[in-house]
Amino acid sequence: MTNDQIKQAVLQIISVIAPDEDLSRLKSDVALREQLELDSMDFLDIVMELRKRYKVEVPEADYGHLASLDSCATYLEPKLKDK
Repeated sequence: MTNDQIKQAVLQIISVIAPDEDLSRLKSDVALREQLELDSMDFLDIVMELRKRYKVEVPEADYGHLASLDSCATYLEPKLKDK
């Protein structure tokens, strides 16, 4: 997957978990939780959905790498390069 494909995949997951959120104005370099009303359970749901859909493991120690769309793509790109 490319960087842009990963961002789109994360946005698609967020749209399922938080369907009332307007994702059209998200800034890719700003923390998602600063822009959206995501609580810690929503965040865990995002991580679990990544694992379910793409078989990617994100250790709890690495959760900080998933703060923004840009950081998600940077962190996940090597893990999803063959997907």
